[in-house]
Amino acid sequence: MTVPMEYRQASRDFDAFLIDARDTAMLQTTNQAFTMAEAVLTVFRRRLSVAEALAFAAVLPPVLRALFVSGWDIAEPIRPFAEWDVLIREVQAFRGDHNVSPQTAIADVAAALGRHVDPAAFARVLDRLPPAARAFWRP
Repeated sequence: MTVPMEYRQASRDFDAFLIDARDTAMLQTTNQAFTMAEAVLTVFRRRLSVAEALAFAAVLPPVLRALFVSGWDIAEPIRPFAEWDVLIREVQAFRGDHNVSPQTAIADVAAALGRHVDPAAFARVLDRLPPAARAFWRP
């Protein structure tokens, strides 16, 4: 079997996502976009069961999938979804000294992510998640 295209061009696709996220959030660099995306994905992951998180990860492009599960302590208690401003503050506190995520970070990452996933597969996985998890990606 040949190497699937999603793996063959994973770095190129990830770079395109970072540029999209950077531009959507009006950040200066893709390094800033990386931190913002990692923060948003981590804040979301903290609120899912292992099964829910793995189902979500399965519809992400390879490098975003790896970023989503990177550093995951599955023994950490699942956090509840909170008010929007609490979630944004948690995103902004992630690596605080190196994070310039705007107030719109979750919406910006959601918009960029929506342009880099299979929309039907993404919708199907969100439909299997709790309402608060679905709302996270549709702010």
